Amino acid sequence: MDQLARRYTPGQLTFFRWANALALITIFYNLVEGMVSVFFGYEDGTIALFGFGIDSFVEVISGIGIWHMIRRMRRHSGEHHDAFEKTALKVTGTAFYILTFGLIATALVNISQAHRPSTTLWGIIVAAVSILTMWLLIHYKLKIGRQFNSQALIADANCTKTCLYLSVVLLAASIGFELTGIGILDALGALGIAFLSFREGREAFGKASGAAVCGCKGSCSEEL
Repeated sequence: MDQLARRYTPGQLTFFRWANALALITIFYNLVEGMVSVFFGYEDGTIALFGFGIDSFVEVISGIGIWHMIRRMRRHSGEHHDAFEKTALKVTGTAFYILTFGLIATALVNISQAHRPSTTLWGIIVAAVSILTMWLLIHYKLKIGRQFNSQALIADANCTKTCLYLSVVLLAASIGFELTGIGILDALGALGIAFLSFREGREAFGKASGAAVCGCKGSCSEEL
């Protein structure tokens, strides 16, 4: 700790503490969200919620890569991905692609069989909690990133917006089914999640190769 104190200013040390805390919160929240979503998605027969839960588990892999990046930056101040981060991004991208095609296939089967979930109440609850949590994470990542001029944290905050969009899709599909009872709405929600998962997979591979392709519309840097 004394060595770090000599290397960095108090402000920089504060930044690393905040960034580390935000990364860990993101990881543990997604773990809990994934377990709850997968369980109730399976129990209630809603593929939108089930797919949302699998997406949360994939986000954990991405979050671990970001957490590792922060710890590495604190030790070495390097801006480029190391082997661990690149591997995490490639695993994340592959998992998102698998999830995408799995959701599309399941949604099409459910549409052809006129499948209806028993309820989407838990989808509404999970999505509402997720929207609030993602909004708070985005707010504080942007606040800390701008305060300490960290393009990495700002890019991470902007890319977290995709998680917010996923929650909005889940909420819309879940509320739509509860109000109308139309089973296809759950499948359409799953297709919306599949589309966003595909985009996240493409972004993960782009970042692994050093390309700045991200939901933040080009404001990402190779630092992330």
